[in-house]
Amino acid sequence: MATERPRKGRSKLRVPTASIRYEDGATREVPFTQLRLRDFTDSEPWRRVRSAHGMTHHSGDYASATTGGLVVYESRLELARLLLADFDPSVCGIFAQPCRMVARVDGKVRSHVPDFLLVMRSGTVRVVNVKPASRLENPKVAAALAWPGQLIERHGWEYEIWSGAEPSLLENIRFLAGYRHPGVVPNNEVERAWQEVVDGEEMALVERRLAGERQPEEARPPLMALLWSGRLTTDLSTRPLSGECVLRRRG
Repeated sequence: MATERPRKGRSKLRVPTASIRYEDGATREVPFTQLRLRDFTDSEPWRRVRSAHGMTHHSGDYASATTGGLVVYESRLELARLLLADFDPSVCGIFAQPCRMVARVDGKVRSHVPDFLLVMRSGTVRVVNVKPASRLENPKVAAALAWPGQLIERHGWEYEIWSGAEPSLLENIRFLAGYRHPGVVPNNEVERAWQEVVDGEEMALVERRLAGERQPEEARPPLMALLWSGRLTTDLSTRPLSGECVLRRRG
């Protein structure tokens, strides 16, 4: 693999490029028009994310059910978008800080590292930048996010600037994320719950039926696992999860 072009060479930049860092320590720079999803195989985040006492941006590693590994994030808002991606059944791959984009914009060479690259089961690639809505009001921030989007969309990929979601939705998904990994709830309990759920039934009724002589809340974990996996659905956007939630079967 080619090593990364030194920064001093940017003044000679002729076409937009993407630089990718790999697990073996190598970097590769390719013209953006030649960038392909396979180029991210065995890649790692462009930046090294480290937490330190006194830092305010709350970086860390998230154990993703989608990837089976750790995905880095640099803020609580990024973590929220990461949770949504991990919960989304249409997402089959997640790369954090996938590359460094370099392009000449208005006569000046600019660089940018997107927050996430999502691979969709449909084959679509979506590049996501996460920014608080208040910062998007700053013209310099808006401009810094605009040129990467134009380049990405010309490439045939999707581009998203994400600033948040309904609080109820995020709170519910944070709770369900505790059940995201296989084995947290024994598979036989999950399958028994699946067989017991009647489409359109309130969760409390299913819990009582599953619990038998136990307390109803003891029967809740397999239902949470089914909601995370998407085999069951309910309204997560407008109300907290409770026994009054109506469960719907999918698949």
